[in-house]
Amino acid sequence: MQKLIAILNVIAWAGFWAFGYLAVTAGVGNTGQMVTAALLAAVGGGVGMLAFFWLARHAEATGYARPANRADKRDDDEIHGEVL
Repeated sequence: MQKLIAILNVIAWAGFWAFGYLAVTAGVGNTGQMVTAALLAAVGGGVGMLAFFWLARHAEATGYARPANRADKRDDDEIHGEVL
């Protein structure tokens, strides 16, 4: 499954960059083409980010990558009702 997500990640980012370039370089009179390319670039970027985050979380869960540094909450962290 992770190989399929990795392939999806590469294809999504390639679409993001390709359609993003088309959106940026569209002429002034091609507003419809620019909007279509920008929407496709946004979809590619969104899918690429979701796939990347899934791959990063999966790598942490399987032990392939170190987990991110996260502080544990303790009971003595509250002073006068404020959380530090």
